[in-house]
Amino acid sequence: MPNLTIHPTGEVVYLEPGETVLGGLYKAGYAYTIGCRRGGCAICKVDVLDGEFSYDHPVADSVISEQERTDGTCLSCRAVPDSDVTIEMRDSCLRLVNPFLRQINEKARLRAEALASTTTKE
Repeated sequence: MPNLTIHPTGEVVYLEPGETVLGGLYKAGYAYTIGCRRGGCAICKVDVLDGEFSYDHPVADSVISEQERTDGTCLSCRAVPDSDVTIEMRDSCLRLVNPFLRQINEKARLRAEALASTTTKE
């Protein structure tokens, strides 16, 4: 159950296992500038400040350079966090467009944390 923290606001978004950064943000009621949603245009790049991620599909070197692969740049439409991650948006402004979805996401995060804490106590 990875959590996604947005720097500098500190907003935390719960992600389902295997969910992309973009998918989790949209499901939690957030929006920002994106393009193709399949890893071909690079408009959705964000900077990962902390944590690890992998890609759910291959990503072309023409979209993410070797330098970007090592400096924490990720395509949010393809990046699947392997742990809790902290991201920072680039040129686009992250907007909360649906507060109701944010509330649902927060409740899901709290349920997942409660379940994880009872599982580790056993």
